[in-house]
Amino acid sequence: MSDQETIIVWHNPRCSKSRAGIKYLDEKEIEYEVRRYLDEPPSKEELKEVLKKLGMKPRELMRTKEKIYRELGLKDVEDDEKLIEAMVEHPKLIERPIVIKGDKAVVARPETKIDEIL
Repeated sequence: MSDQETIIVWHNPRCSKSRAGIKYLDEKEIEYEVRRYLDEPPSKEELKEVLKKLGMKPRELMRTKEKIYRELGLKDVEDDEKLIEAMVEHPKLIERPIVIKGDKAVVARPETKIDEIL
């Protein structure tokens, strides 16, 4: 598998949806690399790149039910840059799991969405 085709999973092992995505790839015997994005948060540039691959706006990738979302008052923030900065600073706000392959990515909820990029 060339680097271009390496599948990367932004994973939180404490999240059942994230574990389901990993299990799905394992069952299909697909190789992938895990990035524990809570331990190794993405840079602003990485997050922008992933948003582009997902075809999403920053708010669409945010976990709006997280306590930190309310605490930071992000509901009223219109500036995409500020939303991206919040996700970089508080990666818990990033929806998961994100499965990336080449120039495509999906939020694997449900895990069968992974099929869209395989």
